[in-house]
Amino acid sequence: MFHKWQLSLLPLSVALLAAGDQPQPWKDKQITEWNEDDAKQVLTDSPWAQTVKPSVDPASNTMQRQSPVGRGRGGGMGGIGGIGIGLPGMGGIGRRSGGYPGGGYPGGSTYPGGSTYPGGSTYPGGTGYPDGQQPGGPNGGGNAPNNQPPQLTLRWENALPIREAVLKARDTDAPTLDGEQAEQYALAVYGVPSRMVPGDSKTLATKLKDHASIKRDGKKDLRPSSVLVLQRDSGPVFVYLFARSKKKTAIQPEDKRIEFDAKIGRLTFERSFFLEDMVYKGKLEI
Repeated sequence: MFHKWQLSLLPLSVALLAAGDQPQPWKDKQITEWNEDDAKQVLTDSPWAQTVKPSVDPASNTMQRQSPVGRGRGGGMGGIGGIGIGLPGMGGIGRRSGGYPGGGYPGGSTYPGGSTYPGGSTYPGGTGYPDGQQPGGPNGGGNAPNNQPPQLTLRWENALPIREAVLKARDTDAPTLDGEQAEQYALAVYGVPSRMVPGDSKTLATKLKDHASIKRDGKKDLRPSSVLVLQRDSGPVFVYLFARSKKKTAIQPEDKRIEFDAKIGRLTFERSFFLEDMVYKGKLEI
């Protein structure tokens, strides 16, 4: 007979079992057996493709810096730091005190009229988001509010599973890397809205080189040899190329974990990748 405490654990156990049974095409199937859905999973949620929420530079004083995401293992997202929007005479939305006695403004609200913002809405413009906009849009956030960080996808383009998945999924946004570029580590960043990309592509590429690195425990950081800024219909794609010709500086399985750090315009982010998970058919694919 089960005790009550034993029964209460059953839903959690079932959930954990179900999570552990999630199909992983790169482990459960041969590449020739992948369908389009398998390929899309490899391109968006696999050891070679991970998501990250960046921090936004508070230059406009509209957003507090958020805690970096990505040090945790696996494809899940970490928690995001609190958002505070500065307004005249206020310490930021979400705080108890405001510019008037009794909770910000007469009537106990943040703004006159008993609402968080003028017009009786959560944000200006009468909607749940600034300027009447909703999140979404091309490349993961093209129409998102200016102070809302987009979700980025980081992908190792020269890894065999990614190259094969690009063909299976007919991914037209993927960069075409050949010659010397095909021999380098190539980490692409997707999801940066065009409105957050400052300057022309050539000038920006030079700046991006100076604000990116691959970090490993006990070894010198790797710096990009070049950065490609590719324009796509869905938004820009940034490809960071790192030389791997020197065995001494090559990424090895014994490095165990590597971390990519970068800054693009006002966006700063970092993401860890675990090398034992990136072994495919007995070879480290990166």
